[in-house]
Amino acid sequence: MPTQLLENYTLGRWLPGGGPQQELLDASTGELIALANTEGVDYEAVLAYGRRVGNPALRRMTFHERGRMLKALAFYLQERKEQFYELSYRSGATRADSWVDIEGGIGNLFANASLRRKFPDKPFYVEGEPVGLSKGGTFVAQHLLVPKEGVAVHINAYNFPIWGMLEKIAVNLLAGMPAVVKPAVPTAYLTEAVVREIVASGILPAGALQLVSGSGQGILDHLTYQDVVTFTGSAATGRLLRAHPRIIEEAVPFTMEADSLNAAVLGPDAKPGTAEFDLFIKEVRKEMTGKCGQKCTAIRRAIVPAALLEDVQIALGKALAQTTIGHPRAEGVRMGALAGRAQAAQFRARVRELARHSPIVYGTLDDVEIRGQDLGAHTGKGAFASPIVLRNDEPFRHLASHEIEAFGPVVTLMPYHDLGEAVQLANLGKGSLVCSLATADAGVATEFVLGAATHHGRILVLNDEMAKESTGHGAPLPQLIHGGPGRAGGGQEMGGIRGVEHFMQRVALQGSPSMLTAITQVYQVGARKIEKDKHPFQHYFEELEIGQTYTTHRHTVTEADITNFAQVSGDNFYAHVDATSLAGTPFTGRVAHGYYVLSKAAGMFVDPRKGPVLLNYGLDECRFTKPVYPGMTIGVQLTVKEKTAQDRRDDQDIAKGIVRWLVDVTDETGETVAVATILTMVKLRAQG
Repeated sequence: MPTQLLENYTLGRWLPGGGPQQELLDASTGELIALANTEGVDYEAVLAYGRRVGNPALRRMTFHERGRMLKALAFYLQERKEQFYELSYRSGATRADSWVDIEGGIGNLFANASLRRKFPDKPFYVEGEPVGLSKGGTFVAQHLLVPKEGVAVHINAYNFPIWGMLEKIAVNLLAGMPAVVKPAVPTAYLTEAVVREIVASGILPAGALQLVSGSGQGILDHLTYQDVVTFTGSAATGRLLRAHPRIIEEAVPFTMEADSLNAAVLGPDAKPGTAEFDLFIKEVRKEMTGKCGQKCTAIRRAIVPAALLEDVQIALGKALAQTTIGHPRAEGVRMGALAGRAQAAQFRARVRELARHSPIVYGTLDDVEIRGQDLGAHTGKGAFASPIVLRNDEPFRHLASHEIEAFGPVVTLMPYHDLGEAVQLANLGKGSLVCSLATADAGVATEFVLGAATHHGRILVLNDEMAKESTGHGAPLPQLIHGGPGRAGGGQEMGGIRGVEHFMQRVALQGSPSMLTAITQVYQVGARKIEKDKHPFQHYFEELEIGQTYTTHRHTVTEADITNFAQVSGDNFYAHVDATSLAGTPFTGRVAHGYYVLSKAAGMFVDPRKGPVLLNYGLDECRFTKPVYPGMTIGVQLTVKEKTAQDRRDDQDIAKGIVRWLVDVTDETGETVAVATILTMVKLRAQG
């Protein structure tokens, strides 16, 4: 097989770099896989192309269009995943390791595609509730988020060359920003393979994604304040990049997710024989051996009750002894190789530093017994390593365990004497991505979480209740923020809507209710209303206008109404049915049920005739703001607040959208007694 020369995908075409070439080697056999050029990229032109071509194309799209684009891309890559698995073996990853990288990355595309439903079918996002700024209601504010006009630059680590790219671009593409991806060179051949398929799919608009396979030297020199940089890798490199003059001068948003000294804590109740003890051992072993310990979320410190230190050491040793090491294609192998010889050498050097005061109690730094020699696996040419367990009996004295990270299959055991010490030890990591606590005791969990939360981006409480469905200590999820304070970088990736907002500019929009309604396409209370001669339930989705209002007839509430509703609903709360029990309450007489008021309002504004409205889709919010007594007269104003078109599941599905209506119920004085937002599903006139 001829040696592959990795190329960069920039300015809409595939081009090789220039300058010296770097060899990319098979992690198990040492064979040459590819060459990467380390010079020759015009980053000023690359960033300008992204801003000029990719950004406008994405900004024109709505969230729903961007989401559907991600969904199509996810399906496309899912159909071609086996070729990525074949290539991933060469990085030393087993099939299980590659599943996290490949299908975990594709899963991020699916998750963010689904997230589109949390956003409007618009290019921008109206955030939160409006803010009143004046007594008369003519001056209001609303926060609005729009895509930035720059490029997202993603500088990624070598350990997850596919997931690291897809989990990031899924978010910036949904937000409406293009990306330039710079993977770490040792495994860039995997990133390049996926980008080739993405480009071949034609799903993304031109300029939405560019790839630099070689050196990133100079990639930050031409940034502007409209750009965003994300970095995953070592804390030392991240600090250097964050201090780049261009990032400082232009105040470029910089998100850093750095390798951190994550901890797993065994609760004092989790003794041998308990499910929580077994879960703890299983989780530590999994985080040591999965991806050969090359995970930014991997457990580096196992903090256990002093009385259980020997039990944990023995149990963990037995579990690790069942781990077969070797070529990831070899039968029975559960742990492959580190990503390369350079990584293996650095790993051993760091372990030796740690072992000065924390002796090795399991494993060896010498050559390890491996399987798969018939497949070319070689201890001299490959990057194999033994799982290593260190023991630090004085963790408050010997602090290297909390300061030095060996990026590989290693953990340090350390004792604590009370839960306060456990919290202190976990926090000595000076900021971590994740911490786990194995306990069935809610009191222990509460005390630990409240003490450790300030130092961690995520805390997993492990117990038997959730074990079968838990994704585990080391699995960042697209619905949650992935990041942590301090040494972990202080950054935030993913996280649902929060992650998307990172690539958008928030602006506080001030003006009159009518002007803000026109700009945001969300009705603001006090804005001009549109009256039409036809009932709004007789309008198709496209015909309804934001601010379109229907005013109902009025109804005088009677005691019979209250009694009848109590009988029908079964709600016989004393305030509704017993006028003699009202002493010491806010009520001066029998009061109408809030849900009677809302139900009566629906009866007043609903048009009973068959029309484009298909069904009541639900209730977003509801408040009962003033008691309604017999003799009071109520009326309703129904106003179109917002519209969101829905995707059709198939050609037979009805074309439709969701309409959010403001329901304002007032009494005879004009004062609001109840306010709600209801949703209806409404047909589109255009069914094609």
